[in-house]
Amino acid sequence: MTSAPAPFPDADALTGVGPAPTPAARRARLRALLTGPATGPLLLPGVTDALGARLVESAGFPAAYATGAGLANAQFGVPDLGLISLGEVAAHVDRVASATTLPLVVDADTGFGGPVTAMRAVRMLERVGAAAIQLEDQEMPKRCGHFDRHALIPAEHMAAKLVAARQALEDPATVLVARTDARSAFGIDEALRRASRYADAGADVLFVEAPRTVGELERIGRELAGVPLVVNVVEGGKTPQLTLDEYAALGFRVVLYANFLLRAVIRAGADALAHLRGSGGSAAYADRMATWQERQSLFHLPEFSAAEAHFDAAGVPS
Repeated sequence: MTSAPAPFPDADALTGVGPAPTPAARRARLRALLTGPATGPLLLPGVTDALGARLVESAGFPAAYATGAGLANAQFGVPDLGLISLGEVAAHVDRVASATTLPLVVDADTGFGGPVTAMRAVRMLERVGAAAIQLEDQEMPKRCGHFDRHALIPAEHMAAKLVAARQALEDPATVLVARTDARSAFGIDEALRRASRYADAGADVLFVEAPRTVGELERIGRELAGVPLVVNVVEGGKTPQLTLDEYAALGFRVVLYANFLLRAVIRAGADALAHLRGSGGSAAYADRMATWQERQSLFHLPEFSAAEAHFDAAGVPS
């Protein structure tokens, strides 16, 4: 009878950057970032896949945002028009959360239906690794907040959805983000009224989408003070682009760049392919690419190779 090989001593490195914090620890960390003593706004980049999550973590950000628009664009090649199902979003979040140690804020669009459907949605997303879940008050199918022609459900229906979602969450530390698109549909006054109602219904964080002016941003920060606020920065979108310090001075705790990384990758990829087509080779482009070593390090090839060698030495086929 042969003895079992000794365990591989660095197994944590195979699934993350060192020992991965538990989902509960990630939720507690995100809640502390949002409600603890402020050291400046949370600068929150969006990711569309596990690669993006690894890049955001490697760059030193404390959290990442699983963007619904980015998921639709990058994984399915379709616009942000509410075309992606709950099951597809849950499978995507599972992959992304498994690739990083960061807390993940998940864009759950409308919750995929009414209050009961939202209950199932938030529980599914919480179980696959969401540290925060964002719901919005558009009708289904929803539209990107910086598109036109938004249709909203009544504020009372959204409040009921938030109450139901809060009740369904298994971990009290899970953050519930309420987004309103009322600025586009009805104006800033209705957007502020709805946001206040959603805080009363149990939202931890408020997200007034697409304010048009610095004056509107100032009103949001003043009239909704006391609740962490999100500003969504969309290059070429409807909201003024300011500095991080300016957003902080206006009262925003989270500065979201939901699709900055996606758009940077689109341009970089297009430029790279134009070079390849025009020149017929990649040698002259090497200084604008990740090196072979950088790529393999990002995906932990050295750690996986060490595990293979460990078990090969023990006589166990890898």
